[in-house]
Amino acid sequence: MRDYLSSEVRNVSVLGHSGVGKTSVLEAMLYYTKATDRFGKTSDGSSLIDFDAEEIARGLSVYTSIIPIEWENCKINFIDTPGYLDFVGEKESGFNVGDNVLIVASAKDPLQSGTKLAYKQAIQSKKPTIFFINKLDEEDTNFSDAYTALHEEFGKSIIPFEVPIVENGEIVGSVNIIKNKAWYYKGPKAEGDKPQPVPEDMIEEVSLYKDQIAEAVAMGDDDLMEKFFSGEEFSDAELTRGVRIGIRSGEIIPVYSGSATQSIGIQRLMDLIVTYFPTYSEKGLYTATTPNGVNVDLLTTEQEVLTAQVFKTIADPFVGRISYVKVLSGVLSSDTTLVNGNNGKPEKVGTIFVIKGKHQTAAGKLFTGDIGAINKLQFTKTNDTLCEKGKLLMAPEIVFTQPMYGQAISPATKNDEDKLSNGLARIAEEDPTFKVTSNKETKETVIYGIGDQHLSVILNKLKNKYKAQVVIGDPKIMYRETITKPATGEGRHKKQSGGHGQFGHVFVDFEPNRGVEDMVFDEKVFGGAVPKQYFPAVETGLRECCEKGPLAGYKVVNMKATLKDGKYHDVDSSEMAFKLAAHLAFKDAMKKCRPILLEPIMNISIRVPDEYTGTVIGDLNKRRGSIMGMTPEDGDQLIEAQVPMSEIPKYSIELRAMTQGLGTYELSMDRYDPVPDPIAKRIIEANK
Repeated sequence: MRDYLSSEVRNVSVLGHSGVGKTSVLEAMLYYTKATDRFGKTSDGSSLIDFDAEEIARGLSVYTSIIPIEWENCKINFIDTPGYLDFVGEKESGFNVGDNVLIVASAKDPLQSGTKLAYKQAIQSKKPTIFFINKLDEEDTNFSDAYTALHEEFGKSIIPFEVPIVENGEIVGSVNIIKNKAWYYKGPKAEGDKPQPVPEDMIEEVSLYKDQIAEAVAMGDDDLMEKFFSGEEFSDAELTRGVRIGIRSGEIIPVYSGSATQSIGIQRLMDLIVTYFPTYSEKGLYTATTPNGVNVDLLTTEQEVLTAQVFKTIADPFVGRISYVKVLSGVLSSDTTLVNGNNGKPEKVGTIFVIKGKHQTAAGKLFTGDIGAINKLQFTKTNDTLCEKGKLLMAPEIVFTQPMYGQAISPATKNDEDKLSNGLARIAEEDPTFKVTSNKETKETVIYGIGDQHLSVILNKLKNKYKAQVVIGDPKIMYRETITKPATGEGRHKKQSGGHGQFGHVFVDFEPNRGVEDMVFDEKVFGGAVPKQYFPAVETGLRECCEKGPLAGYKVVNMKATLKDGKYHDVDSSEMAFKLAAHLAFKDAMKKCRPILLEPIMNISIRVPDEYTGTVIGDLNKRRGSIMGMTPEDGDQLIEAQVPMSEIPKYSIELRAMTQGLGTYELSMDRYDPVPDPIAKRIIEANK
């Protein structure tokens, strides 16, 4: 594969619901352009794109893959992203480096939640977009129904550019609306690439669609608008120019159709992409930032200073780190020394590779807008920017979804400890939507992902790639205990076993202290009943007791303890004796203070489409939640609520089920509230 200039490269993110055939469309392109000698399938392990063991076992894409296709003297970098929602981090990195969007939809069910999410993401980011309706060769499907569903859901910008010719229930060709010509793939009329007249029974339909294109084109150009309203026909050149303008502005979203497995519509789809999609260089400028926070506008050309952003990292235990990069300005060359703009550390760039699924091909250089990979960078991670020495710059970071679904994890045996630690660190390095935390209070290591399937992939990777056997379970909830009434506790520690004895005697007042989590210690000892040198020992003893409360062993909070009296012995008293006396005073007082259990209350912000608002609110009420407010935002509802943490440990999975994957949420800690008695009794009983 030769080097391609920025004007010859198109970067296209491929989005859509899981199972619609995104990978199959790209496999068809590889086969059609003779980049591979067979049509690969994920299920039988022959796919060039979905080659990981997890993808083969599950029969779906788990990771983002880069598929460069050479077509019409151009290079189209397709970024194949997973459709399954658990792997949203891979989709976010792939979507970020694409300058255009290809949404693949199923002809049988074109309005799946993944299609809606893809369209919403494309529109919000203002990226030129094309729809491809796939699987038209399956039974009970037709183009008209699928297109109508898209048109009614997403609006008048959705316009067919090519419609299939169907004879006896089989697609035998297609009509290009702009060229007003037909091409046949099968049957007696098939003559290779030679165009033919539109079938008579389709002339009216094709004319209607062409009028839609002409009207949309006219809206984007004053000269064309004047010509349109005067009733003049547009030339092919005028239509092409107008469509390019319309696609770039989002006023036109072309719809193509076909079947990936039958290679129907594949050639014309590639033609459409090369003809109408913009290159990255057409962006003109992008804004980078210096380490001092100063914005710098850079030209998206080869003549600009070099900036290349790492958008994906693979931490392979055998090959080492593989960094996927997109050149945002300038030229990235092999055998050079660059600097990481985020941390200032030098990086030696050896060989640059062009990635094609599971294959790597050495490349001399990458020009502006192109995508490739570099092996064995030492100090560079996802979201870092490589640049020239003395010209430190940072590209805008990719924003990744924060993981919310947690599971406690521990090594199965002593031998697995180091393997688990190493594996978790490597996986966290390559997956920005995976997080590892160490909870000092519960003594647990907790891993967080997007959902159960995401963590399932990670656990399999730990087992198969890093040879770590693990045990998982639900994380412990950090309940608290507090007191509801004041009381005095007495603690007397006396031990005499010959020789030097132990003696300490204290009286401590305990009282509720709302608003201050840690215990507040005070002393009001008169007349030297307890010498000052023993005050710290009493405080230490009380704080030790607060770490494990009397009800269920949770930390005691919101309490003030005042040392008010006691006794000591000139010879037998010691710091240890007074610390133990404080323990006894704590236990004595807790019998009288009416301790209660507290639970963490979370602030939750949920964004859902309007039609799911009632379902989500009803579910929150069942979870003892309180609705704090609702705000409409871009066709969605933003629901603000408060809910006990114990009610939402698997909420990421449950919200997805309630909203067909269209709901998202964020959590933050608010406060602790008393646990209702029936629930508190169950928790206390479980912790005895």
